[in-house]
Amino acid sequence: MNKLDEIIAWKRREIQDRIRPVSESELSRWDARLTGAPRFSSALKKENRLAVISEIKRSSPSAGAIAAGVSAVAQADKYVEAGADAFSVLTDQKYFSGTLDDLKEVTAFLASQRPIPCLRKDFMIHPVQVIEALEANARAILIIVRALTNEEIKRLFDAANLAGLDTLFEVHDEAEVERALRFDLSILGVNNRDLARFQTDLAFSETIIPQLPSHLIKVSESGIHTPEDAHRVRAAGADAILVGEALMRAADPGILLRKMTQA
Repeated sequence: MNKLDEIIAWKRREIQDRIRPVSESELSRWDARLTGAPRFSSALKKENRLAVISEIKRSSPSAGAIAAGVSAVAQADKYVEAGADAFSVLTDQKYFSGTLDDLKEVTAFLASQRPIPCLRKDFMIHPVQVIEALEANARAILIIVRALTNEEIKRLFDAANLAGLDTLFEVHDEAEVERALRFDLSILGVNNRDLARFQTDLAFSETIIPQLPSHLIKVSESGIHTPEDAHRVRAAGADAILVGEALMRAADPGILLRKMTQA
């Protein structure tokens, strides 16, 4: 069993006790209640520069401990000061040391600072997790194409749309791009890390992003550590980058973040 299969198998067991029917009417009621932060997609549309999704991530299976015990709100404060465009907050406990409380605390903090939309970064499987994202005031969810069947993707995508959330579709190869494009998506992320083996190569973005339809918001994810890396994927056509480990490890994440936006 590869690492992604292991994680998804665990996630299915983890959420089993939380699964319940989620109706269209319940989801639709949330759409009118979403206030404050702009849509996630809107935050990634920058006319003349690269947008940065700043991630709060304490650990990962590939990197181990990154910033164990760091306060999600304290990290968010650093990102706000640096002018982050959007946030990604890990809510998986077992593999990434995150919680839904982290997301709730960050969105509450942002409500008192400036309106920046947050992505719930987790292994999404069931619409009940969409409800949890809404309750935590997220503005987007992640859909990992490789981890799901087409039926599961449709169920999550439809649930998010009904509730007014954006979806970041994540792909790693051309076959996954083909599956993702069956849906009327607006944001597509290319993960430079192979989630089966956790090997990273920016060449995945350079290969896949130029092939994507022009109307999509294109995000390069993982393996972006320096302004030169940001420039490299920008040159390939990325509209935005998702950066976690490099910002979490940086002595001054603000300096690094600003340099990346100038790529």
